Amino acid sequence: MNNIYPWQESDWVRLQELRKRPLHGLLFKGTKGIGKFDLAMKFAQSLLCQHLDEAGFACGQCPSCHWFSQGSHPDFCLLQPEALSLDAEDAKSASGKKPSKQISVDQVRGLADFSGMSAHQGGRRVVVIHPAEAMNTNAANALLKNLEEPPPGLLFILVSHKPQQLLPTILSRCLSFVLPAPDAASATRWLAQQGVKNPAEALAASGFAPLQAVQLDEQLGGEERDKLLRAVRQPAALDVFALAEALQKTEQVVVVQWLQQWSYDLSAMKLAGKLRYHPGEEAAIRKLVESITPLNLARLQGYLQGAKREARHTLNPKLFLESLLFSYRQLMLE
Repeated sequence: MNNIYPWQESDWVRLQELRKRPLHGLLFKGTKGIGKFDLAMKFAQSLLCQHLDEAGFACGQCPSCHWFSQGSHPDFCLLQPEALSLDAEDAKSASGKKPSKQISVDQVRGLADFSGMSAHQGGRRVVVIHPAEAMNTNAANALLKNLEEPPPGLLFILVSHKPQQLLPTILSRCLSFVLPAPDAASATRWLAQQGVKNPAEALAASGFAPLQAVQLDEQLGGEERDKLLRAVRQPAALDVFALAEALQKTEQVVVVQWLQQWSYDLSAMKLAGKLRYHPGEEAAIRKLVESITPLNLARLQGYLQGAKREARHTLNPKLFLESLLFSYRQLMLE
């Protein structure tokens, strides 16, 4: 079942070498949206498969692969926040509460029974934790006990977008497996195959994270983002109230992210003469930054970092957006 992403072929080869070692902790780390979790799941399935192919991929046909695809393999356990589970909507409707974005200590403690059992097939057992930084402090400390004295044949695969948030003691007990960002050519080809209308633009806007680029494609062609980009090109003519009205139904965090990417490219053009997120806006951005000081661009980036935190808890979207756009205009025109 060779259906890993095209930019992960060399990563898969590296994993085949690792499977020969007696590992008990493996940390997949890299940028969000490059397919770390999918690769970890493919690797876990291959470790449990009864009939691997020559490249080390799971056969997809044996009883083990069937159990794995059904989410019922007795030698596999997946820990992730309730908000990421397939039953998140059902959980919300049943309890009346918003699904948790954390991995709780109870979830980790629940591994005790799994760890204590012998392997159903007499081979490996695998636990995937995703994203590992979603563990709260108590959960992380509970996991340490499993990592310090792992039962024979049990492998923990931690998947993390932000490994710096993990406990140093957890990092020290896991072998680091770094997944680099994909090369632009293979990622762009893959995005085109997925039906993304503007693959190069979507890839750039996502920070070269192809899986996020697929989600961004609709936004890139969306009216709201286009309105924002048209307005921020000309700060002096920016109608704050009209634009805030037009954007108030868009998630505030998303609007801040759009402005952060725009701000990054303003600074990149001012200091290095290059762009990352808006390759088609070079002429407009080059002209815009001529009269802006590097200090004000740094102040804008700092302001947007704080605004992103505030955006997650704002009670009045329109007022928040007005303040955001006023601040942008002021810093651009000083």
